[in-house]
Amino acid sequence: MPEQQTARRGGVVWALVITGLAGFMASLDNLVVTTALPSIRKDLGGGLDDLEWTVSAYTLTFAVLLMFGAALGDRFGRRRLFLVGLGIFTAASAAAAMAPGIDSLIAARAVQGVGAAVMMPLTLTLLTAAVPVEKRGMAYGITGAVNGLAVASGPLIGGSLTEHVSWHWIFWLNVPLGLAVMPLARLRLAESYGSGSPLDAPGTLLVSGGLFGIVYGLVRGPADGWTSPLVLTGLFAGAVLLFAFVHHGIRHKNPMLPMRLFRSRAFSGINFASLLMFLGMFGSIFLLSQYLQGVLGYSPTQAGLRMLPWTGMPMLIAPVAGYLSDRFGGRPVVAAGLVFQAVGLVCFATVVTADASYAAQLPALILSGIGMSLYFAPASALVMSSVRPHEQGIASGANNALREVGGALGIAVMSSVFTAQGGYETPQAFVEGLRPALGVGAVVVALAAVAALIIPARRRAAGDPVDTGDTADAPTAPALETAAS
Repeated sequence: MPEQQTARRGGVVWALVITGLAGFMASLDNLVVTTALPSIRKDLGGGLDDLEWTVSAYTLTFAVLLMFGAALGDRFGRRRLFLVGLGIFTAASAAAAMAPGIDSLIAARAVQGVGAAVMMPLTLTLLTAAVPVEKRGMAYGITGAVNGLAVASGPLIGGSLTEHVSWHWIFWLNVPLGLAVMPLARLRLAESYGSGSPLDAPGTLLVSGGLFGIVYGLVRGPADGWTSPLVLTGLFAGAVLLFAFVHHGIRHKNPMLPMRLFRSRAFSGINFASLLMFLGMFGSIFLLSQYLQGVLGYSPTQAGLRMLPWTGMPMLIAPVAGYLSDRFGGRPVVAAGLVFQAVGLVCFATVVTADASYAAQLPALILSGIGMSLYFAPASALVMSSVRPHEQGIASGANNALREVGGALGIAVMSSVFTAQGGYETPQAFVEGLRPALGVGAVVVALAAVAALIIPARRRAAGDPVDTGDTADAPTAPALETAAS
């Protein structure tokens, strides 16, 4: 059936506030843990693989259930499922704060990811339902700025709370925010539904099992050995299940991710670029935050502050990136941002030493920050314009899922490179592992820039907000605006 929506009760401002706060919480938890990792390791114990799982348990469950969460919202009500996801996320945050050991912390982080997976893709669809077509570009820009603020403040908030209070408070922070947002969402957001297609349980099981197998094998490989039966089984079984998921998406009548969407160059280009961007970026930040503290001796707060030229740059560059995207289209802005990010990682790889000065690191931080800013600003609009209106929930879930998969894979892959070439034994050993890992990150982000160039360019007409694909399965931007009206 066609997309249904009740009358708007809350208006644009309330929709922006509620979805912005929820998105801020979910995005913040991607990076808020990074500067707290040394303190968590000291307090709860564990090795590198445990630290990886502290981050990856969240990103993995977040990634594998995002599309399922979007499908649940489309079928049973986006506001209803948004509230369910927010409640799970808030409760799991409290459980993480009270975790007595590293295993229970990892388990709580996994449940946090489940809540975020239900909540996060619905923020964009709820916002789209509440905002008139002519104001959606502005709304997406504000949402991108809020997510940029979460990325920017994640290491700093995590470092400040860890140093001055306790690492437990990086999780307690979510509890009052969640409790405040839930009644607002219930009262101020309008309910809306998607196409009403049946849920795809087989697809969910295939993609969940496949991604878990791949990430498990990559995380455990350095510790157990790449020829370990469990590692080989995880990698092989994960690859088989993911292949089956792709086949399922082609053959099944109502798959959670229709593979036909990838016939759109716009959809496939921005999604592959997002996957590779997050792979290179998250893996780099995971290692660099430990480098700043463990090798250079900065406190958690000092480390977070020194990361701000990278993570905080979206606050300064996002408006410029939005203007450039409106003027020249999303494709060149995203591609340029990814090139800046790749060059920034190359610069990092050349300057990291056991006693590197902050001045030597600053150009790499600034280049990476500019690159991330140029990428984030137009990415959401490119995703949402690459599909029909009733498929925007699926598109949002798929893009967020691929980003989180990229983050989980980035931490696993780059940690594997780090372990193979270096380690924690001495500052020099850490640097010897960090350099090749950053080199791998730079190559991956450069490939993301190539993927972004798949997005078709076109002459922009007045009022066209974004680039889009030109295949039969992906209508043009003006057609989308007409349909959405």
